Amino acid sequence: RLHERTMPATVARKAGKRSVSKAKKVVRKVLSRTKIGKKAPHNESATVGRSASYKRSGKWAVKNKNKGKFPVIKAPAKKAEAATKAPRFYAAEDTPKPFARRNVAKPAKLRESITPGTVLILLAGRFRGKRVVFLKQLASGLLMVTGPYKVNGVPIRRVNQAFVIATTTKVDLAGVDVAKFDDKYFAKAVVKQAKNADGFFAADAKKEELSPARKADQKAVDSKILAAVKKQEFLKPYLNSRFSLQKGQAPHAMAF
Repeated sequence: RLHERTMPATVARKAGKRSVSKAKKVVRKVLSRTKIGKKAPHNESATVGRSASYKRSGKWAVKNKNKGKFPVIKAPAKKAEAATKAPRFYAAEDTPKPFARRNVAKPAKLRESITPGTVLILLAGRFRGKRVVFLKQLASGLLMVTGPYKVNGVPIRRVNQAFVIATTTKVDLAGVDVAKFDDKYFAKAVVKQAKNADGFFAADAKKEELSPARKADQKAVDSKILAAVKKQEFLKPYLNSRFSLQKGQAPHAMAF
């Protein structure tokens, strides 16, 4: 005891540290020998029997769901091979493929300002600037109009309402029958020309003359309209005059 009391503090601390480190080493050696605290793995065949492993796998539950039998999974059917094999060589450049368009063409909605009998001003085409009488809208959305032909030389034809100015002037169409007219009535026969040199230098085909049936339809429609035009004062010269604009005149600021 006297020796411990007289021993300096630094020496006592060093001695204590050495004794603690030695004790730790002894404990670690004992644990490594005895394997205390180490859990046994689940898949050891020595500790788990066949019935226990079968229960753990859950196969019994699969059997119970399928009336005591394991479900049989059929192999997928093989796809039929294509009749034409893929080419061994491919083109150096990608060939463009057209996209499949699923858009359904719908006829344009008729403007509120355009009603049967309304006088329209044509803005494009062969008869631009002429005033015509609107008869009806066809299934394609185009407008069926007429001059009448005797007044301004415009026959029965189809017009796009995007190239038309609607006026407030109207003509009475009582008794005018336009039920027989549709888009097929205005269709033209397509003539195919040869793409060789003979077809290029071939003379232009002669223009087809109007059939007697077409002329009769024009007279039948115009006769009723002309009778209504004569009843209104200054309407015939109005239809015969051509629409034009002068410098400084803006059509969007005008009232027709």
